[in-house]
Order: sequence, then C-alpha cells, then structure tokens
Amino acid sequence: MLDRLAGNDALKAELGAALRTGRLPHAVLLVGEAGCGAGFAARCLAADYLYPQGGPHAEAVLKKADTECLVLQGEGASGQIPVKRVREMREAIQHSALSTDAAGRVLFIYGAQNLNGSSANAMLKIIEEPPEGVLFLLTATSTATVLPTIRSRCAAYTITPVPAAECAALLRQRGLPAPLADELAFLYEGHIGTALRAFQDAAVRTALAQAKELCGYAAQNDTYRALALLTKYERDREGFLALQWQLDQLCSAVLRRPDYGQQCGGLRPATAAAILRAGAEARRHVTANGNLRLAVAVLAARIA
Repeated sequence: MLDRLAGNDALKAELGAALRTGRLPHAVLLVGEAGCGAGFAARCLAADYLYPQGGPHAEAVLKKADTECLVLQGEGASGQIPVKRVREMREAIQHSALSTDAAGRVLFIYGAQNLNGSSANAMLKIIEEPPEGVLFLLTATSTATVLPTIRSRCAAYTITPVPAAECAALLRQRGLPAPLADELAFLYEGHIGTALRAFQDAAVRTALAQAKELCGYAAQNDTYRALALLTKYERDREGFLALQWQLDQLCSAVLRRPDYGQQCGGLRPATAAAILRAGAEARRHVTANGNLRLAVAVLAARIA
C-alpha cells in the first residue's frame, strides 16, 4: 500500500525494505505539515505491516475501518490527547485478542504533538515495553513539537508535499475537474490532503469561497462589505481562524504568482501583503483569547 503514497520515493523505498527484512522499528514517527499526507502514509504503512498480501483487510486500514487498528488523537477544545485515553489504549493492546488474519496490531497516535506531560508518560510506558507484534505509528507536524521523551523512542521520517503538477494529476484521478485540480494544487503547494478537503468538505469550501470574496472587497477598498462578511464570525472563533487561514493561502498565492490575483477579485500583490500583515495581527489577538468582535472589526478595516 505504500505505493499509493504520492511522491516520497526514497521514504517508500526505505520503509518497504524495512518491512521486507523485518527491521521496521516498533515505533515510527511520520512528520509532515498538515495536509501533506502523514496520516495517509501511516495507514499505508500499517496496511503493509498487518496484511503483507493486501486484500480487503488492507483496504479497510486505508479507510480507517480495520479492527486491528487503534487510534489516539486530540480531543475537545484543547485538542490534547488525555491520559485516560492512553491508559484505555494500553488496556486494549494488552488484553484483547488478535484476529487470525493480521500479522500484528497497530496503534495510531495522530498529532503526537498533542500528548501532554501526563499522557506522554503513560504512552512512554507502552512504547518502552511493547507487547509483541504491536506497531506504534505517530504523526506530527514537526519533530520539535513532540516531547523529547517520545521523540527519542521513535524512528522519524519526513513526509513532503508533492510537486504541483503531480498533485493536480492525482486530484484529477480523484474526480476533480482539471481547472479546479490545477488551482488547488497550486494554491496549497502540493498538499494533497488539504486540496481534497477543499473539494470534499462543505465547510472548507465555504471558507475558501468567502476568503476569495474578502480578497475582492480588499481589491475594491470596500470596507462595508468586508465588515458585513466578517461580522458573521463575531461569535465563531474557530470559523474565523479557518477563514483567516484560507485568506492567508490566497494572499500567499498571489505573492507567488501575481496573475492568480485575477481569481481573487483582482487582488494585487501589495494588497495581498498588507492583508497578510493584518491577518497575522488579528490571529495573534484571537489566539491569545482577545476580543473576537474587536479583532473582526479591525481586520475588516485594515484589509479594505
């Protein structure tokens, strides 16, 4: 299944060789920016580890539906992985029986940077004394964000985005119209997962569309309409940050390729740069639990 991972040829060759020779470390950390495929890479590796011959069970791993795969990930508003969940996974690993089809069991820890001190210590006990046949697959956005006690017990590998042309081709294979595939591959710089979400997820599509509207209002110096759009987010902190993130991507794209501004309401590079500065200030204010309504109003005034 590793052959389904886009790009990353050296990584696939190294992990494939480790699997074939039985030298795969029992704890693997896959590092990559959000949307570049670290989670999918983990599932591909898990499928090859559990079901070397492939088949329906291997396909189920890719679809997050296999019974031999356990999952830990961030929960709640904090996004942290609670120690209670780690202990539950430890019990499940140690005391539940394997199916006869699988070569072992896999515990995914998606977003290992979200392990706090207590949950990391509990996780460490499992990794240091792993039950036979258990593979730990961790993902993170950066090795620096993972606690050293966990990081030092893992073999770390980096997942990289693919070139935009290859990303666009893969998106077309997933059913995206060619012009949209080309645009999203460029906009998100080869991050396939991010591009797919922008096509498949209604909330992400809405955020991107509204970010484009804001770009157009900024190009027209239309503070009134910018404020009217942004006030919808006065009580929606997460929605505002999601919109802000899409706005950052659009403005960065215009700086990389100024003619892309025609798809953003005529946005010019100088205005795009100003929006990025204003957005960074607004994001700092909001993430520091500042007044969301004030941040919205200030951003509207500064981008238009």
